[in-house]
Amino acid sequence: MSDQIVNRVANSALQVIDLEELYQEGTRSQLSITTFLDEGIVLREQSFRERLQAHDWTAYKDHFVAVHCPDDILVPQWATLLVVTHLQPLAKYVVVGTTTDLEQQLFAEQLALMDFTPYQDGLVMIKGCSNKPVPEQALGLLAAKLTPIVKKLSYGEACSSVPLYKKP
Repeated sequence: MSDQIVNRVANSALQVIDLEELYQEGTRSQLSITTFLDEGIVLREQSFRERLQAHDWTAYKDHFVAVHCPDDILVPQWATLLVVTHLQPLAKYVVVGTTTDLEQQLFAEQLALMDFTPYQDGLVMIKGCSNKPVPEQALGLLAAKLTPIVKKLSYGEACSSVPLYKKP
């Protein structure tokens, strides 16, 4: 009997995908359109445009920015687009929505660039634990892309994974 410890996971054909590796580093910011409204609720075009012109947009330099309008505030679509045009030259990335929407979009773009051919007919596990925020939507997109091509798909950690799919 050998006292040597063998890492069976490292020696297996299991391929692990860690979505945390697709996380784009950088500062996230959410900018509410209410900042530029009269009393935070009324859009008057002239004062709205004046507030936009007076705003310090450099505070968002190289940020990932979500331009948000609360559900209980009604503004015309052009107002949000105008805020985006002020951010675009400085921000790394801009979305209309919440910071959750921002994360989902960033991961979706990274997944769209990913080459899935190495996982063809493979035993694949989507890594469960991460130190960075990975949206559930990104996990769903990944599972949807992998299911048609893998032999077996699971989720979690090598020591405790949950089977998700097995090719018939």
